[in-house]
Amino acid sequence: MPAKRFLRKLVFAGLAVATATAASGAANTDPDWPCIQRKVPELSLGQIWNGPELPASAKDWQKDPEIPELVAELAARRVPIADAQKEIRDFAATLPNDKPDEQLMKLVQGLFDHMNQERSQVISGIGRYARNQVELAARLRKEASELDALRAKPDASATDITDRTDRLNWETRIFEERVQSLTYVCEVPTLIEQRLYALAKTVAEIMEGKQ
Repeated sequence: MPAKRFLRKLVFAGLAVATATAASGAANTDPDWPCIQRKVPELSLGQIWNGPELPASAKDWQKDPEIPELVAELAARRVPIADAQKEIRDFAATLPNDKPDEQLMKLVQGLFDHMNQERSQVISGIGRYARNQVELAARLRKEASELDALRAKPDASATDITDRTDRLNWETRIFEERVQSLTYVCEVPTLIEQRLYALAKTVAEIMEGKQ
């Protein structure tokens, strides 16, 4: 395949990233953010919790013998949300009658701390992902131009041309696959936020039912 066709493919593939960035530009202060979804680096507790104010003791959830393991299990997206909600209800059913709310509020704080951190790490990763794509696109355009120049030389080695064409073809394929996967990657922070909200809502409903 002529290098000029590689260049056209790179332009079209690169437009996917550029279009998403431009579409989100009005809603984001980070010009390098590649997602249509608005960039919100961190959540606030009020965005996912509408129950009573969490006490200061809830911040010590990591010292509890049960909460950390439960938080990790509930936060894992491999666990269907319905199963995770059932785990919360089962956990609540085991709590002593004298202080069930205290444990449940520790659970909420733990879920928020754990999943908010996970979400922030994903957002940082998306930024690195996008910057790497921009750098890769620039390098591939340069390699395609050099390959065109090499093809124009009458004494160019056919083996060299074939090797460089194959390498460019492979690297371009990787680039295009990464562009296609960007849509899913951009959805991950929202999926984490939605899961966190659903889990926190389940806890709030349990606490309200105990009153």
